[in-house]
Amino acid sequence: MHSSMDALIFLNVTRRGSSDQSMLRLDGRAALITGAASGIGAATAALFARAGADVALTWYPADPHDVSPVVRAVQEQGQRAIAIACDVGSKAEVDQAVATTLDAFGRIDIVVANAAIARTVPSIELDDDRWNQLLNVDLSGVFRSFRAALPHMIEAGWGRLLATSSITGALMGWPEHVHYTAAKGGIVGLVRGLALEVARHGITVNAVAPGVIETPQSSDPVNSLGPEGLKAFAERVPVGPIGRPDDIAFLFLFLASEEASYLTGQTILVDGGVGLSLAY
Repeated sequence: MHSSMDALIFLNVTRRGSSDQSMLRLDGRAALITGAASGIGAATAALFARAGADVALTWYPADPHDVSPVVRAVQEQGQRAIAIACDVGSKAEVDQAVATTLDAFGRIDIVVANAAIARTVPSIELDDDRWNQLLNVDLSGVFRSFRAALPHMIEAGWGRLLATSSITGALMGWPEHVHYTAAKGGIVGLVRGLALEVARHGITVNAVAPGVIETPQSSDPVNSLGPEGLKAFAERVPVGPIGRPDDIAFLFLFLASEEASYLTGQTILVDGGVGLSLAY
């Protein structure tokens, strides 16, 4: 026999349109993903396409990674893809990226503000120019991307604003990276404040805070951990080893879906349990 609670749960699931076949689907949606040429952005683009979304991919022209394989990965899923050169540190370029997405797809339902840089600088040497350069990309670039898409989401009455924060800033510090830590911590406050402001328009705002993920950025031995640092860090991860871009992309998929409509203003830590073991 089914209890009345079982029946209530079943009714709620069917009311939200979530059958086994339709859960975590993005059919008919259009997403803009910044920093999509590699790593987390590329994995998220491919997964969104598999879930039925058309995807606009922004990439920084100085990035050595070719965005065309990501475009092909989206198209191989039968979805439309466009690549847009964009410096998220520029309001004009971000606004143009959103306009190009709208021209191509006629809508913009999801923004994943993922583009970021990391720079190793001892704090005593961290001048205003280098401080401002990093925050302009890693924090202000997130806000610019959200702000440019918001009018269209408000008009549609639905939207998902998503950002990549970090375990650094959301939970722990990183020596010689205080500007990066400040920017990633700032994203936590950004999503909280904005989530309250836009909730009445059917828009949710959330962030994912990855632990150490094997990406081109984390493999940089000058500005990040590098291959040896990644190997050493893997020993600290309870569910080890180092995370993969897909580990983050799947959470972004959930947050972008209809099933996440009751979740907003949150920064979700995905670190393999590292944060649980900091005291040991």
